[in-house]
Amino acid sequence: MILAIDIGNSTTKFGVFEHEKLLTRFTLPTDRNQTHDEINNAINDLPDEIDAVIVSSVVPELNSSYEKFCEERFGLNPLFIDHTLDFGLKIHYEPRASLGIDRAVAAFAAREKYGTPVIVCDFGTATTIDVVNAKGEFIGGIIAPGISTLANSLFQNTSNLPKIELKKPEKIIGSSTVSAINAGIYFGYSGLVEKILEKMIAELGEASRIIATGGFAAFVAESVEMIGIVDENLLLEGLRLIYEKVSTRSSSEGFP
Repeated sequence: MILAIDIGNSTTKFGVFEHEKLLTRFTLPTDRNQTHDEINNAINDLPDEIDAVIVSSVVPELNSSYEKFCEERFGLNPLFIDHTLDFGLKIHYEPRASLGIDRAVAAFAAREKYGTPVIVCDFGTATTIDVVNAKGEFIGGIIAPGISTLANSLFQNTSNLPKIELKKPEKIIGSSTVSAINAGIYFGYSGLVEKILEKMIAELGEASRIIATGGFAAFVAESVEMIGIVDENLLLEGLRLIYEKVSTRSSSEGFP
């Protein structure tokens, strides 16, 4: 069995695969100061028969803790995906090392699962919308504040506006401060996403499948009709696919 770990800025996702089947999936809050012992104590739902661990991390402060956790829990050295690993995705981005590895993995997964051209919308702490062209090449995208980040910044940077719970408004004209903020964030954000997608497709010059993933994928996709598929496990699936691709290479490359 393969354990895939996606260490994100707000949450860390775990997925256990037996071949193509996702057996277990769960999420923990990301704590940048967490030790390997704390990680081990926080996780009770993992089988002991793990054969390999593959990790995507955008929080380098935690990499050593997860490495020690995997060594002590499973007796395995995890493979951390980085820009030196060739997993079959040609990337047009400068400098390449500045591209978040989660964006690359999600783009690779979308290409493998849904074909090309494809646009990947990842709605998390930040929102990224990335494009893989008809040739199967990553050609770039956008980075914007995530919908929750936007809502929190409004609360944190004003004196009289409350913190709200994000939910779909019944109407766009809010009759209270809370409903007005909620409508502004929800409908404003859906407009932002739609405009970006429209301009991307026009610039690309070809119709594309549009995939949404990330913690707010279903919430945002409900108001953006251009989004065709919500795939909450896209990045975990991408890690599994990368493992399968790389593990077929000779052992001389140092992969188990």
